[in-house]
Amino acid sequence: SRLRSELGDLDRVRRVVKILGMVNATPDFTEHPAVINGCSELFAEVFGPDHGVAARSAIGVGSLPGNITVEIEAIFELK
Repeated sequence: SRLRSELGDLDRVRRVVKILGMVNATPDFTEHPAVINGCSELFAEVFGPDHGVAARSAIGVGSLPGNITVEIEAIFELK
């Protein structure tokens, strides 16, 4: 919704370039990539397999602003 709000229309997105997913986790949690899979799958569904699948990193962190669970940073190429 944030992207649509800024661009006015998701059709302006040519492709997803890179995703960084940060997971608020305890030191013993090791499944960060599995948590970020949901974002990757959503982008592939919205933008299609040729434009929505991107390079990706998933990391665990000790805290996030407002104690949120996940923060996603994404880079998009626009038309």
